[in-house]
Amino acid sequence: MGHRPQGVDMLAFDFPRVIRPAVPRRLIRTSDGDTPVVEQPIRMVSVDTPEKAGYAGLPTTAQLKLDRTRTRLTDGTFDDLIPEGLRDHLLSRLTADAAERHIAAGNRATVFFEALQERRLTKPGGTRRRTAVIPTGELIDRYGRLLAYLAPWFDGDGDPLPPRDHPDRRTFNLDMVAAGWGAMFLVYPSLPRDPDLKLLVQDAETAWNERRGAWAEFGENLLLAYEYRACIKLGDRKLADPKAAVADAYQRICVDLRDLRVVGEFGYHEVPPSRRLWIWKDDLNQAREDLKLPD
Repeated sequence: MGHRPQGVDMLAFDFPRVIRPAVPRRLIRTSDGDTPVVEQPIRMVSVDTPEKAGYAGLPTTAQLKLDRTRTRLTDGTFDDLIPEGLRDHLLSRLTADAAERHIAAGNRATVFFEALQERRLTKPGGTRRRTAVIPTGELIDRYGRLLAYLAPWFDGDGDPLPPRDHPDRRTFNLDMVAAGWGAMFLVYPSLPRDPDLKLLVQDAETAWNERRGAWAEFGENLLLAYEYRACIKLGDRKLADPKAAVADAYQRICVDLRDLRVVGEFGYHEVPPSRRLWIWKDDLNQAREDLKLPD
């Protein structure tokens, strides 16, 4: 028996769509009638480097926001919203030069990353390799960036792929964490495979314990990128609703990788930076099932 066609006004499919807001991109060329090639920014996953001045302004502007956050953490504005332990943790990092050091670290991380690309993408003969792009579980973030791991691309016979455990197979994401120029930033569901995850955690732990990179040059009390972004939001000049500001600043749940204990939005400071796993609040139920998190 044939199906009776539905009118357009009858079409209704009950399943959640994942649709991102439109973002502007530069059209580079067109391969054919349905294949345009556009400029696409990539957000390297599992690593979070310090922010540059483009995020919150030059050091003087950003420091005003951090100073407002410091005041609000001590004058009672956030007492019922942010636990004392996290307030104390942030206050120890909101120094008079916190913005200057953080932005300087962001500039240095960029220089390091550019040098890393130059070294690892240059073949022995001097020609340049292409870059391998490895997309992750959540393909596009809310800013329209492709979420991926990046690594050198090996062409084949003339440029054979090294064995899996060879240093040349490492991703740029891993190298930035290992060098201490980016904090490990695992966000479910964009997690590497288990062997790569273990290597990432090991390298992150070594970088933190040995105070490499940004911690060596700018101090172990340097605000990590996700802490800096949260504090900038908390220090907005127009704080109409403190509760809404805190909710915007802390949108992810932290899990302790040592025992998979959920420490919540505000307990991450109790966990070493190399053992933090982050989950968006809306993803927590599915993450509990996928990752076998304890109740």
